[in-house]
Amino acid sequence: MNMNKLEPLYIYTYGYRVEETGLCQLEMRMFFGKDTNGKILMSPVAVQPDRSPFMRERLEVMYEGENLEEILTQVKQIQLNEKTFKIIFVKTNDLAPEEELDFEEQRSIERALGEYIEAEASMRQPDFLFGIITIGGRWYFGNYISSKAIWLNHMKKPRNYSIALSTRVARAVANIAVPEPTGVNAIDPCCGIGTVLVEALSMGINIVGRDINHFVVRGTRENLVHFNLQADVVCGDISEVTDHYDTTIIDMPYNHFSHTTPEAQLSLLRHTRRIADKAVIVTVGEIDDLIKIAGLTIQDRCTTRKGNFVRQIIVCT
Repeated sequence: MNMNKLEPLYIYTYGYRVEETGLCQLEMRMFFGKDTNGKILMSPVAVQPDRSPFMRERLEVMYEGENLEEILTQVKQIQLNEKTFKIIFVKTNDLAPEEELDFEEQRSIERALGEYIEAEASMRQPDFLFGIITIGGRWYFGNYISSKAIWLNHMKKPRNYSIALSTRVARAVANIAVPEPTGVNAIDPCCGIGTVLVEALSMGINIVGRDINHFVVRGTRENLVHFNLQADVVCGDISEVTDHYDTTIIDMPYNHFSHTTPEAQLSLLRHTRRIADKAVIVTVGEIDDLIKIAGLTIQDRCTTRKGNFVRQIIVCT
């Protein structure tokens, strides 16, 4: 439901830790073509909030006004027939601390809006969920969706190992690689235990996996079955890939379990350029020179930190 809007407008609220700021902003740029230093983003682009590990909620704007009175006048237009509704005051806003509304004031606004809608309110299982938010001195009202942290459940893999990406980072990386899944074919040729594959497949991304370690591939397949996900996962080197893909995700091998020489890294990057138009490279080492030699061009990047452990996420074409 989006009444009397010539252009769609969506408001997203975010929650992230300080060390995740760069990763969250890179994901924003891939989704929306811009980022924000705050925790509110407005865009005409529609993204399901469940996709991002950082999005908290989305408001599809139906009405906006300089004050609440203007919103109250507009919500009279809503026709729900026999359907029920609920209104949520979105707590994330840009009000100064001294202007923040307390719990009772928020509930009062919800009740006032509800009185102007000719339908029955339902607090438990409403047919329609609406939200109200204030940003930049204006008020916005519309269809409300709260994000479900699907990635949390993916932490419970039957097979895992300590150096794998966290599900939170893996989900963001999958979004950075494939912000719009329609018609996109992707590959993770160093898929490890399948952390990125699980996140990508759960979001409807068409992706296949590959790894040179047959024990790891067996664990990847077990993880996919555990979450009722399906994808081709084969044991083999990236040099054996003959198909071409729109995008690839490369989590560069590292540590004493999978140490690679600069020559091996360069070979991996050259094959990355050969098999895909776009690459998202995850690395713990400085490989900018190797990326350039491989013929790839860095388009965007960020770092994400867990304690003293820093990863780079580099977007290349």
